Amino acid sequence: MKKVFSAVFAFAAGLLLMSGCGKSVADQDIAKVSKENNQIIWGVKYDTRLFGMMDVTTNEVKGFDIDIARGITEKILGRDGNAIFVEVTSKTRIPLLKNGNIDAIIATMTITEERKKQVNFSQVYFDAGQSLLVPKDSKITGVDSLTADDTVLAVKGSTSAVNIRKHAPDAKILELENYAEAFTALQSGQGDAMTTDNAILLGMASENMNYKLTGKAFTEEPYGIAINKGQDNFLKEVNKALDEMHADGTYDEIYNKWFPDDNTGKVK
Repeated sequence: MKKVFSAVFAFAAGLLLMSGCGKSVADQDIAKVSKENNQIIWGVKYDTRLFGMMDVTTNEVKGFDIDIARGITEKILGRDGNAIFVEVTSKTRIPLLKNGNIDAIIATMTITEERKKQVNFSQVYFDAGQSLLVPKDSKITGVDSLTADDTVLAVKGSTSAVNIRKHAPDAKILELENYAEAFTALQSGQGDAMTTDNAILLGMASENMNYKLTGKAFTEEPYGIAINKGQDNFLKEVNKALDEMHADGTYDEIYNKWFPDDNTGKVK
């Protein structure tokens, strides 16, 4: 009986030890680990049009975030470096990073003070912010041009509804359950403009040529690449890669590929 107990205890201890070793990977210098493996594992969205969307015909994820990640990987690891993509959601991305399942997050992630308590961020790579989507023949030129005669569509309970009341207090607000309902309402003439993050609106405009973004973003929600705490060398390499991509035109080339008719999110 004692031998059986000892064997069970040893097995459990071994599992615990292996689990601990797995977690310790997240505490290593990921830049060094990635170079040794010749790959960087990126957490990306699979369901966000223009940024990270799974193409079911090719079974390949495509988008602005994907191409930026590939560009950074090449700058850090060279042409033979591999960019590996793992699907994340807004809820799973930080836990996956903290557990060492991914090396970095590039997934339409806004830099906030609250998030900085858990992760570090690169420099801004996309200037996201709240904007307005309107029909192409609309006379609305921006949030400042909204009047009491205009109805703005927003999603219930969102910060977008709060912000539009602050920036256009005279405008009427009609809140819908989700983005799809809000856009349908805009198409049916129930509202004159729709408001939310410009990244989401750009995705809608890309599929509906009769609509456009108008005016500048009137809130600041810049996107950054999230990297785990303690990965200072990796963070420096990512920022250096972004600088090089701006300098040699790679960033502009990628941006213009995905947003050819709109510069609202371009980082200068």
